[in-house]
Amino acid sequence: MTTFLPLASVEQPASCCGTAGPGPSPDVAADVAATFKALSDPTRVRLVAAIAASSAGEVCICDLTEPFDLSQPTLSHHMRILIDAGLVAREQRGRWAYFSLRPDARDQLRTAVGALLPASDDALTAGAPA
Repeated sequence: MTTFLPLASVEQPASCCGTAGPGPSPDVAADVAATFKALSDPTRVRLVAAIAASSAGEVCICDLTEPFDLSQPTLSHHMRILIDAGLVAREQRGRWAYFSLRPDARDQLRTAVGALLPASDDALTAGAPA
């Protein structure tokens, strides 16, 4: 017959690797996830980088179709996702749409990455083997 010890008498193992931090709040985590979801496609990452690197600070949709080898509907789909995520702004001029990074997009991206990282690099290496 097997006997079981009461739970109160079983010793809990000591933490071997340190304690986990609290992480971001649920609201911040939802915002971070939305930003990462918008950037979860390599084409959208490239689009944001291309717009950010533009010397004029904006890019016409006509200048994006050829280098990205995308049809206009596919390109519009990707741009809509970036707009909805608050990363890119769209301005219609006649028949052409121009896209630029929203003024707060760089901060939004820094905040998204920063929400996942500890406040200092020391925290990253505290439990790491030497």
